Amino acid sequence: MVNVEKFIVVGDRVLIKPLEENLRTASGLYLPPGISEKEKIQSGYVIKVGPGYPTAANIEDDEPWKEKKENVKYIPLQAKQGDIAIFLRKEAFEIEFEKEKFLIVPNSAVLLLIRNEDFGI
Repeated sequence: MVNVEKFIVVGDRVLIKPLEENLRTASGLYLPPGISEKEKIQSGYVIKVGPGYPTAANIEDDEPWKEKKENVKYIPLQAKQGDIAIFLRKEAFEIEFEKEKFLIVPNSAVLLLIRNEDFGI
């Protein structure tokens, strides 16, 4: 397994390890590569989640001499590491890192989350 601690997911995005795709039909025929890319939805394990949606910062102009700090706050996403996500395939961006395939999916493309403590990555 790839060391995902190196990854920093930005904003409202989710890093997903796609589930193995079935490359055979019910009758046993093998499907050519690329046929699964035409599917509208896909599923996979949530590996990492971005911080969420940034909110507006409070602006206090009462003391202009004060050093200004930007305390960005975020509205967190529902997805958590280990969830199974069902998402729109056309919204996903595929990357390959150390010969493993991952998908970066915006939170708006996630249709359903399946959370079970028994699932492992």
